[in-house]
Amino acid sequence: MTDWELVRKVLFGDHEAFHRLLDRHAPGLYGLAINLVGSPADAEDVLQETFAGAFRGLRTFRGQSSVKTWLTQILIRQAARHHRSRRRHKVMRLEQADSTMPVAPSAQRQADLRMDIAKAVQSLASEHREVIVLRELQGMSYDKMAEALGVPRGTVESRLFRARRALRDLLKEYFT
Repeated sequence: MTDWELVRKVLFGDHEAFHRLLDRHAPGLYGLAINLVGSPADAEDVLQETFAGAFRGLRTFRGQSSVKTWLTQILIRQAARHHRSRRRHKVMRLEQADSTMPVAPSAQRQADLRMDIAKAVQSLASEHREVIVLRELQGMSYDKMAEALGVPRGTVESRLFRARRALRDLLKEYFT
């Protein structure tokens, strides 16, 4: 059954169809949410808010984009809302690493690199973080990114250029 058929069923009161629609897109959206907000717990919150927003807004969905793109747009807005809320409340979440297991130097270096990249991506302005995550981690095309973000393709290209330059500056110790 296609996404459009499921949407029609939901509009006629079939709540099970809504769950099937979400189950179809949840894994990809969850991965995007983790990349945008950083932690699994926050990603789950953003995903839940995305699903709630989708359910509330389904009657206004005009079908000008795919359901996946529409859900991605909602998720991006929810992630931005999450970042604003976090910044406003200055909530700091610290995750403790399990230091009981010895780590080989190369494995430690790779772990450090992954952590530094994640930290650098999280430190980007939201408009730059969004394009990096959508392009580099989700593999989305420029046109799909423009559609999901509601901006022209040229804006996507310039944001991506600036985001990559900012990441290069933040991670310059790995490039020397």
